[in-house]
Amino acid sequence: MARKFLYFVAVCIVAIIAGAIALSIWSREATEIAFVPRGEFVEQQPLAANAYQDPAMWYSRPGLGTNDPARYQPAIAQTVSAPSDRPASPEAPAAERSLEGRNPLSSAGSLAGEAADAQAVPDFAVFFVPPTSYIQAGGDWNAALDDESTDNRARLFLKGIASPFNRADELWAPRYRQAAAGAFLTDKPEAQQAIDAAYADVAQAFDYFLASVNPDVPIVLAGHSQGAAHVLRLLREKVAGTPTEARIAAVYAPGWPVSVEHDLPALPLPACAAPGQAACLLAWSTFSDNGDPQMIMRRYEATVGYDGERRGDGPILCVNPLTGGVNGAAPADANLGTLVPDASLSRGELVRGVVPARCGADGLLYIGNPPDLGPGVLPGGNYHVYDIPLFWKNLQEDVIARVKTWTTTRTS
Repeated sequence: MARKFLYFVAVCIVAIIAGAIALSIWSREATEIAFVPRGEFVEQQPLAANAYQDPAMWYSRPGLGTNDPARYQPAIAQTVSAPSDRPASPEAPAAERSLEGRNPLSSAGSLAGEAADAQAVPDFAVFFVPPTSYIQAGGDWNAALDDESTDNRARLFLKGIASPFNRADELWAPRYRQAAAGAFLTDKPEAQQAIDAAYADVAQAFDYFLASVNPDVPIVLAGHSQGAAHVLRLLREKVAGTPTEARIAAVYAPGWPVSVEHDLPALPLPACAAPGQAACLLAWSTFSDNGDPQMIMRRYEATVGYDGERRGDGPILCVNPLTGGVNGAAPADANLGTLVPDASLSRGELVRGVVPARCGADGLLYIGNPPDLGPGVLPGGNYHVYDIPLFWKNLQEDVIARVKTWTTTRTS
């Protein structure tokens, strides 16, 4: 079963990363040759003013029913025996050894996934920006809206990374002409033009979202990797200082580095200091304890923060998804469920208590010596691909707790 999962991850890996992955595999020069578009930037034609009225412009939105990938709810793996104290057999693959005794994918049966309880969950709306699924080497700087392979990958990714937010009354995830993965690997001016073009679509979708949802309900902003970068820009350019700011229950931006010194002060919301806190920001980047993030950190240090200054060697914001607050540590037992696909890759189960989490002094999130997940784990012990699935169930509960706090404080 574990090996089936590895093949799934191998297909997904490149599409949901930013610059860090390639920089940790190859030299800068080889990376640019492989991923950075070779042609000139072609300015995107603005979308029609009413473009996002079309349901086809959304991967997720109200009314899509079973065609909405973010509404996927995995089952909970049935624990058929307590974790064994005996040593795992050396011939078992590492990922299977780490789960031995828990039997997370046993055919013996599983509990049904937890559906939203309408009485327990306040109404709220989520705007989720998908990560990069446009991975054509040497292609254009931006994806086309009619790129079928990009769309298919995006739907697959949303099933795993947007689904923790699916207890929302409304969950919206737009299609947009995302920047190519290579745009995050170079300092060429065309790269920023491509990112700006992608953001322009996202901003237009966000305007339609705001005009469509109930004006009295709280809003959760979320995204991963490139999607997280666009969410943080929305926060600065479309939310800060507007009436919408008071409606933000929480912002989730994993997989994108947020400098404590040069980014966070420029954002209108603070980092989440405690579980259940509302109107705050969560961000983290995941590594194994024996990982080596030096190459990624060097790239991060050279980039410019939201205040216009180089980020330098200051720490990255780490809000621990298991504790719900800045920094801190939590054992594996605190992990309510890691999302693991089944052998068919069409469904998954939540496996409880196998991955701990600790924020390091550098602001990276460390997860001990986790299962060997093969090609999905990037060089240097980088678990970027798993930033959300590793903590799927905790995040689902975290969203509800923060929305409840927002609702309580506004109605009391």
